[in-house]
Amino acid sequence: MGRGHLHLLVGRREAQVLAVCDPDRERREEGRRLVEETYAAERASGVYRGCAACNDYREVLARPDIDAVVIATPDHWHTPISIHAAEAGKDVYCEKPVSVTIQEGRQLVQAVQRHGRVFQTGTQYRSIPRIRQVCEFVRAGGLGRVKSVFTIWGQYHIPELGPSYVSLDPALAAEPVPEGLDWDLWVGPATWRPYNHRYHRNPIPGVVPWVFSEAFGVVAATGYQSHAADVIQYALGMETSGPVEIIHPSSGQFPTLTFRYANGTLLHHVDHWGIVKDVYKAVPATARLAGNFGGLFVGERGWLTSMSTGGPLEGEPESLFAEMKLQSREEDLSNNHHSNWFNCIRTRTLPSSHEEIGHRSASLGHLAIIAYRLGRSLKWDPAKEEFACDDQANRLRSRAQRASWAL
Repeated sequence: MGRGHLHLLVGRREAQVLAVCDPDRERREEGRRLVEETYAAERASGVYRGCAACNDYREVLARPDIDAVVIATPDHWHTPISIHAAEAGKDVYCEKPVSVTIQEGRQLVQAVQRHGRVFQTGTQYRSIPRIRQVCEFVRAGGLGRVKSVFTIWGQYHIPELGPSYVSLDPALAAEPVPEGLDWDLWVGPATWRPYNHRYHRNPIPGVVPWVFSEAFGVVAATGYQSHAADVIQYALGMETSGPVEIIHPSSGQFPTLTFRYANGTLLHHVDHWGIVKDVYKAVPATARLAGNFGGLFVGERGWLTSMSTGGPLEGEPESLFAEMKLQSREEDLSNNHHSNWFNCIRTRTLPSSHEEIGHRSASLGHLAIIAYRLGRSLKWDPAKEEFACDDQANRLRSRAQRASWAL
């Protein structure tokens, strides 16, 4: 994602990239080359002063000529760098999930608001025009009362341990740290783990390798569920709140992990879309369900999908699409998420996925993980952000950090 953001940013006329930062020398030098080669071709006038390549993000935050930062680090660094950036007077675009615990997310919100910063979460799927239309249609009552929503939460294969719904802490053998990688800084606030290539490796594998690790990632919340949570809660009008109950399948109420909102809407997490048809029988057996990063909404007037990367939007009855005045159901991932952030930097207004929305989206993943870890149902107060009369669950809202990095 860092590489993707950098390619986009160097093409923006309203921005100038002044520094890249990574504790991996190979990656930061690759970033600097991209920036300087791009600007050399486009800005031969000599206006551009060059791109710094920093090992430590604090060097970037200390520069008075930098107005904003984009954070595309492993998950465990999202909150600390965002808070330090806000304290340094920088506006922030931070990849999802914005936190690895509920407490961290609340600390981030407080810091951004205390320092008056503009914060955008990298949940760009809500900024795809056709997805926004679906969400706004559902939010305005187009499906009538929404009875159920379905989204994907699959198991990850944990090295040495096998499949799991939650991040785990496998004992991975210590390996020599690659030359040019500052592993101590990479680990940062997380619980110390010796280097192993399963956490971090070159060439970049195309996915986030650390996602399985309890120290560095939050499994499905990292991979896709934060995107889905953003889109779903936006459509439900709950993007700054959350569910009131997490119902574990061990209760016998539902076959999969389910959230219940105060208005009765149920959010079911499923391993794959076939469960929606075969187990819940919520849509016809002939329904085409595919994709990720969103959900399937079932209401009094029919059903609609908001998934991306799976082809056209689907739903029944067909008349719903005419009511939405949707120009096309075909997949198109173009969006204005970065443009929205830049505009809000200029106007000092709230972006489409601001800090509270980012926190609440990440919190859905944290709630799922806590319920899976404990193996039981939970009562949740979204206003107080605490579990009712449940000290064991409440302790899991936070976790220890290495002393030198504690927030």
